[in-house]
Formats: sequence, structure tokens, C-alpha cells
Amino acid sequence: MAKKLGIGVIGCGNISKAYFSLAPLFRGIEMRACADINMDAARARAKEFKLRAETVEDLLKADDIDIVVNLTIPAVHYEVSKRVLDAGKHVYSEKPFVLSLEEGQDLKARAEKKGLRIGSAPDTFLGGAHQLVRELIDEGKLGKITSGTCHVMGHGMEHWHPNPDFFFQPGAGPVLDIGPYYITNLIQLIGPVKQVVAFATTPAKERTISSKPRAGEKIPVNTPTTIHGLLEFENGAVVTLNTSWDVWAHGHAPMELYGEAGTVFVPDPNFFGGEVRFTEEGKPVKKLPKWKHPLGVPNEMHGQGMMANYRTAGLADMALAIVEGRPHRCSMELALHAVDVMTGILRSGETGKFVAMQTTCERPAALGVQEAKE
Repeated sequence: MAKKLGIGVIGCGNISKAYFSLAPLFRGIEMRACADINMDAARARAKEFKLRAETVEDLLKADDIDIVVNLTIPAVHYEVSKRVLDAGKHVYSEKPFVLSLEEGQDLKARAEKKGLRIGSAPDTFLGGAHQLVRELIDEGKLGKITSGTCHVMGHGMEHWHPNPDFFFQPGAGPVLDIGPYYITNLIQLIGPVKQVVAFATTPAKERTISSKPRAGEKIPVNTPTTIHGLLEFENGAVVTLNTSWDVWAHGHAPMELYGEAGTVFVPDPNFFGGEVRFTEEGKPVKKLPKWKHPLGVPNEMHGQGMMANYRTAGLADMALAIVEGRPHRCSMELALHAVDVMTGILRSGETGKFVAMQTTCERPAALGVQEAKE
């Protein structure tokens, strides 16, 4: 049996519960401690999941912690990850990994100097639905991908999140908050991006919270909330990416990819599972049979039905990769290229100019049925 690496978590907010509850599904990792600047939050999570509650300083000194998961707000991802690396521990960050190329390159240099690994969410592209699409592409069923469309549109987080403020500040907005799921999946399916261009607007300068406990409170909006982008990939494909928190309803599919030999309809990259539809040339569109992929099996209630949720899959893959001496799929290179794309889109939205990517990366290794079972 593979060695289990000890995991500590910094940041005990909403997303931490998913990591703590789903980690036992995976081999190679063991949750051991959590920390937060709010010690009451750390103690509450520790009690809930039978962990140690630590100060951030003590967690970084703990001998039984090999990887620290950074679940802080995006604005401090860089500073916290830097502290983790400087303490001599591997780090796995929630998305977005960092908010600038300069921050990412600094962390990369620090990690390489100490022989440490950096990983980053999202890991939803490892889900059964998206890996089925990956297999279709790798087997040549679509031919060369030539274009595509992506739409991630809604009306913001102020209607459900208890503290939605940071979603509307620099470092968030729909591109940096939800964009990582779509852009990371596009990179793993098509490859790296060459250049981008975009238009960005901020229709509402403030939002009114309708969720409890702060219903009625107004919050400022200091980042674009509607961004329409165009991505040119290194293989020549051109994909439209429309993101907005100013849309009440729409009829677009989350993601469609068009190839020389067919079209594939990709489910929402924010989730691990979903329905994959496919057509070869002029044949009717058909729903593909459910794939027997472990990370596509519904395991959690969502709304009126069940969904597949396997967050921490990327963390577990990174831990096993450290032990086995192989590259991990949710890699720093992949995350940094996604940040390059996202910040390029925002910069283009500000300037009206095309923005060339300064980074590139390899497509992460596919995670087929057998690899996922192992």
C-alpha cells in the first residue's frame, strides 16, 4: 500500500468541508490538521472531522504534515503559498492559483529551489464526463478540434453566499472565479493557448445581498462582471468564452467543441459528471452511454438529484505522484498557464488589444478508467 502523506489545511471556510469529507475516498492522503486566522473556525472544523486545530505557524512547523492545502481567499493565495513553501512543505492551492504571472513565477522558483511540488485546483477535469471527452479526442473521433464555445453565465453569488463581497473585487469576478474550470478543461482537451482578446463591462457598480444573514446590505463592485473573450489555441483552434454575472437566464450549452469529424457537447466543467453528447459528421446527435469511470459515479445530493463530487482527486493524485516520482495532473505549469490566459483576458478587456500568452504547458496525462481505479 502506498505511503500516506499527511495533509494540513489553511482556511476553514465553506470549501474546506468538501475537502475534509471527500478526502477519505482517496488513498495516499490523510487529513491531520487545520488552521485559520479565526481559531474558532479551525476548532469547529477540527471537531467536526476529528482533526487537530492549529495556528498557522504551528501547522507549518508540524512534522506530520507533508502537503498544505491553501483554502484562503484568492487575494492571499500567493502569500500563504509562499509561507508554505518557505516552511519546506508541498502546497496545493484552491483556484485561482495566484493572481498574476509574477506571483506564480516566484512560487515556481521557490518550489524548484527546495525540490517541492505545487498543485492547484480545479480538479473537476479529472471527472468521468470530461475524461470521456478527452478519450474521444485522443482517439481521433472528432478529428482536429477547430473551434468551440463556452458559456458560464448567471446572476452572481449575492443571492446565496453569506459573504459574497470578495466575488466582486479584483482577484475574483466570473473570469477568475469560475473561469478556471472552463479554461483548465479546454487546456486539457485542446492544449495550450496562444493569444486572447476580450471585451469587459461592469453594468452594476453595486449589488444588494439577498442571502442571509446580510440581506439588504449593498456591496461595491470593483471588477468586470461581464467578459466576452476569444481564445486562439496553439493548435489553431478558436474558442469563444462568455462569462457573466449579469444574466438571469440563457439557453447556451456550457461547452461545445467542433472538430473536423464531429461535435461534442461537454457538460459543465464546474462538475465531475454530466451528460456527454456526440455526433460524427452529419449523423444525429446521440447521448453517449455512461462510462464506468470511478470519478463519474453520482455520490452526493445536488438539488433534486445526485451528482458526482470528487474534489480532492487532484490533491490525492499529487500525493501519489510525489511518492511514485511522476508528474501530477493538477500541476503548477497547468495552473500558471490558466492564470496567464485569465489575466490576459482581463488585460485585453481593459486595453482592447490582443494579448499573447507568456507561458505554455503540456496537456496533463489523461485519467482513464483503470488509472482512476488505482
